[in-house]
Parts: sequence; C-alpha cells; structure tokens
Amino acid sequence: MASPEVRGTLDVGGTKVSTAWIAPRGSVATLVLAHGAGAGMDHPFMAGFGQAIAEAGVSTLRFNFPYVERGKRSPDPERVLRDAWLAAFDAAVSKAGNHPVLAGGKSLGGRIASMCVADGMPADGLVFLGYPLHPPGKPERIRDEHLYRIAVPMLFVQGTKDPFATPALLAKVLRKLGDRATLERVEGGGHSFKVGGTKADDREIGSALAEMAAPFVRRVATARGRAR
Repeated sequence: MASPEVRGTLDVGGTKVSTAWIAPRGSVATLVLAHGAGAGMDHPFMAGFGQAIAEAGVSTLRFNFPYVERGKRSPDPERVLRDAWLAAFDAAVSKAGNHPVLAGGKSLGGRIASMCVADGMPADGLVFLGYPLHPPGKPERIRDEHLYRIAVPMLFVQGTKDPFATPALLAKVLRKLGDRATLERVEGGGHSFKVGGTKADDREIGSALAEMAAPFVRRVATARGRAR
C-alpha cells in the first residue's frame, strides 16, 4: 500500500512554494528532494522516486523552486535557489526528530543541494540523480570545485550516456572524492535516464532509481546511529 502524500507550502522570500511529504511508518531517514531545471516536484519521475523509496523506509520532502510556482521556465538566480533549499531542509529537520536528513535531487536540484552543503547546510548525505558536472559538449566548464569541500557521503546515480557528465571526467572527480563518493551507473541512460530500446515511463524510471538509492540512504542512517 502506497504511503500517503501530504501537501503543504514553504515561504521563500515572500513566495509560497509547494511541498509534498511522504512519511512511511518506521522511516529510518528523510531525504529532501529538489527537481531539475525543466520540471517541478510533481513530474512523474520525482513522484515515482518518492513513492518507491518510501517503500524502503525513507521519508521524502519534495518542493518546488519559486520560478516553477510562478509558471516560469527559466530557473531563479542562484541565491533564490539556495534560499529555497535552506527553507526546505530546515522544514525537514523540524519533522525528522533524531533521524538523519539527507539532501539531493535531479540535476539542478542536486547541484544546488551540494553547493548548500559545501557552504554549511548540515545534511547527513547527498543523493545526486544525474549530477550536471558540465554543460553538454563543454567538459572544460566543469562544476566540481565545491564538491571537494563536502565531508558527508555522496551517491552519484548517473547514466553512462549522460551528456552532462562524461564517464571519464566523472571517474576523475570520483577518484579525487575517494571513499566519500559512491557511483551507481545506469547503462545506456541519458540525462533523463531513458535507455534506448526500452519503454519505461518516467514514473517507472524514478522508481527504479529509488531502488538503487535506498541502500545508500539506509547505510548513512546506520552509520550515523553507530556514531552517536
């Protein structure tokens, strides 16, 4: 039986943004999830991921960035994106009790989460669903400097044909991150994780990625429990 989804809002600089909570019975951790640049929190990919990882005992908080609430296509300035992330993270912490709270998301959402954590947002781990390491066709414009300032565990779920992260360049970054980073490959997957020749829809793809991410989240939760 699917866990119920509870709708709410957050205030981000005077703009109300939508939220969706899923809190399964016996949850071991909370994962705050931000959407990518081209779709909001209710995209089937995001909804499918949230419901599937709930079945593995992980609560989620999804939220919209302000530009989505305004019906705009271009993302907000970085400062606004960060403010939204910090507000969502604080909301999750207030409900999580003693359970760990991780951060992450699809593409842009995950990248902004990593920037916030590098600058002090106290997430217990990061989950990247298609990390945008560089713009397509421009590997020289790599976005990795802040990643090396992150001390918590990071999971990179990445398609092997993602134009935003060439495998060789991603491998180089992961070597530098060492045991802080874990990689889960989606063979043949692009930035949306679609694989040529398959018919999986976005919700099914999100669900499949949740199955890949859940063991990592549970390991982080277990490690934090041992460290107390």
